[in-house]
Amino acid sequence: MTVRILAGLGLALSLSATALACSAPGTAAVTKAPVIQLAQASPQTAPAASVQLTPAWSRATAPGAKVAGGFFTVANKGGAADRLLSGSAEISNTVEVHEMAIIDGVMRMRALDKGLPIPAGGSVELKPGSYHIMFIDLKRQLKEGESFKGELVFEKAGKVPVEYKVMAVGAKAANEHKH
Repeated sequence: MTVRILAGLGLALSLSATALACSAPGTAAVTKAPVIQLAQASPQTAPAASVQLTPAWSRATAPGAKVAGGFFTVANKGGAADRLLSGSAEISNTVEVHEMAIIDGVMRMRALDKGLPIPAGGSVELKPGSYHIMFIDLKRQLKEGESFKGELVFEKAGKVPVEYKVMAVGAKAANEHKH
């Protein structure tokens, strides 16, 4: 028997296979039991597949720091524009999408209440001094070399898991190391 299930993450599950069951000491009987086989669903049912991230990173923080930033490039491989709306992370109570910009000669940072547009077929870089993820009310100090998990929420692609690698204090890129 084969059963097809469409999971919320856009994966089609096909169940079928064989398993062994022991009926008495020294004897074995073969019975049919389900096995999970994964197959990629169509792009319409798997919108998260249209969003791709470069390796995400953050910076180490000082003891007692209450905020940190998250950085990566997001590419939209889909045919429609999308929007990065929000997120969550195991290291903070609040996660917001932020922008830093010079307004009237003054560098200002603000939350993007309507999210960050990601054009169809385009990409947007989140980096220090520009667009970034803001981790607010940190639960602990971030230390160089560790990593932490989070989730990003897109208007169309939905929830996308992400893992951030913690780089040195003051790092400007994911592959920058200080000695």
